[in-house]
Amino acid sequence: MMETVRLANTDLVISRIGFGCGPLGGTDWGPFDEQESMASVSRAVDLGITFFDTADVYGLGRSERLLSRALAEHRHDVVIASKCGVNWEEGPPGQRARTFYDSSPKRVVEALENSLRRLRVDAIPLYFLHWPDPHTPLADTVEAIIRCQDAGKIRHFGLSNFSAAQIREVCSATNVAAVEMQYSLIDRSAEREILPCCRELGISAITYGSLAQGLLAGNYDAETRFEQDDRRRHLRHFGGEELQANMMIVRRLKELARQRQKSPAQLAMRWALDNPAVSGIIAGIRSRGQLKDNVEAQGWSLDPADYRYLVSG
Repeated sequence: MMETVRLANTDLVISRIGFGCGPLGGTDWGPFDEQESMASVSRAVDLGITFFDTADVYGLGRSERLLSRALAEHRHDVVIASKCGVNWEEGPPGQRARTFYDSSPKRVVEALENSLRRLRVDAIPLYFLHWPDPHTPLADTVEAIIRCQDAGKIRHFGLSNFSAAQIREVCSATNVAAVEMQYSLIDRSAEREILPCCRELGISAITYGSLAQGLLAGNYDAETRFEQDDRRRHLRHFGGEELQANMMIVRRLKELARQRQKSPAQLAMRWALDNPAVSGIIAGIRSRGQLKDNVEAQGWSLDPADYRYLVSG
């Protein structure tokens, strides 16, 4: 049975494993099979996943469009989360668009209307500010979000990639249902301030990156070479001394996986899920095979000795 959780101060009940729809955008993460990705969405619904996390910038709207098509009539029965806060300008044919932070009130309204149209819904259950915008006062952005909520176009509001101080500032003006943050065995920085802040303020914490873009699934090593347009080519944890340190954790995951008859990915996800401060995690899913592996990360917990082994060796 799927593990579920009710988001703090809301009526939203979500599966603790959320379907990350970044790969549905079709860019940044290597070869893309549209039909297989859409089939994975449909299969996820069959397996009991009720939380689908996307953003307007994923594929410049493509992720939202494909998610809506794949969910079909189920889009009204699940919790869809989308985001605004990153704007873009199309470049010449064949070149990537230029992206930039933009949480101006005008952009919030424009982005929301576009997301509603692409998702084919009247209201988005959970709408996140994707990143802080250094050029727009946070109070102005929050005021625009509140107006959208009052208009019935957003049910609940969240923050993604915000600092503890910024979370507190927003909470002084309106209710925040959830905060998204990066959190994994190779990046535990959220434990210092963000997770304690969420617990103190009664906000649900939803993490992403638990597999470190596939590194903790044991799929890559120092010999891996990514294509020029694959974002992992430029991520710090896939190169240099940082990769060498991270591969020690991957080796522990593989060893424990052999002992426990689990996959490295399941152990890495379970490690995050077992943190009592974490409400749920988002896993980017590209195929039905990945989906099956991820779903099997639920229904059990790490032994204390296993946890200590993973974090300290």
